[in-house]
Amino acid sequence: MASILPRVEQLSSRVVRLLGCNPGPMTLQGTNSYLIGTGERRILLDTSNPNHPEYLQNLKTVLRDQKTGIQEILLTHWHLDHVGAVPEICQDLTDSSDMPISKYQRISTEDAPLGDGLKYSFIEDGKVFKTEGGTLRAVYTPGHTDDHLSFYLEEENALFSGDCILGQGTAVFEDFYTYMKSLELMLKMKPTIIYPGHGPVITNPVEKINEYIAHRMLREQQILEVFEKHKGVFMSCMDLVKIIYTETPEHLHHKAADNVCHHLEKLLKENRVEHGVEEEGRNMWRLKCSL
Repeated sequence: MASILPRVEQLSSRVVRLLGCNPGPMTLQGTNSYLIGTGERRILLDTSNPNHPEYLQNLKTVLRDQKTGIQEILLTHWHLDHVGAVPEICQDLTDSSDMPISKYQRISTEDAPLGDGLKYSFIEDGKVFKTEGGTLRAVYTPGHTDDHLSFYLEEENALFSGDCILGQGTAVFEDFYTYMKSLELMLKMKPTIIYPGHGPVITNPVEKINEYIAHRMLREQQILEVFEKHKGVFMSCMDLVKIIYTETPEHLHHKAADNVCHHLEKLLKENRVEHGVEEEGRNMWRLKCSL
């Protein structure tokens, strides 16, 4: 069960967290949106889904109470629960028609337009953003999505991890190989605190990242063990989920199946499994037969 988080919380002298007020199975308590800095203009990192007036009101209240405004908006990745409220914020809570809105450009497809004449400023790995009281560096951490960025806050040795690492549970990903590389990069950075895209603050970052890596390798080992017990048998991703994810609620099985398929694609590249297709068009997999 997800822990209860306040709608607004001052996490440090330069970081305020605002919940997106969009709770759900994949968003946990809601998307974490962060106001960063100490001055009269601050950086807003991520937003919420569109049409969530409580989030917008909470952001408006924080800006008023702290006598500050939004300098620019940074986005960890393209998912709607992170970018969806950008047009409403720019229309209702800023005094700038050309508010800088920065993210990494998607690789697999074009980024969907923001609407209202707004445009993304596409940035590269290592781009530095400065505001009074805070210095943020973009860190390219793909895997969850192909455009995923984390942001390193120099003054706190803190990492805003987006959806690469969550405060509770584990993350889903589009590409297992690059996701594992991103986890290894984050581990090398040795942050002392992680501000995640969903869930509570992570105060044991190195331990948490190691847990994520170990968890993913455990899943891979479980997949191989199932194949060992069913040698020569082709199985679908969902077949594997029903055997392995016995403690996962059934309504989340489709997401678990996505993760299993990514594991299998990695194993296929490593020549450890082979792929076939049923008449119904389902992708099927089995352990690579030894000659």
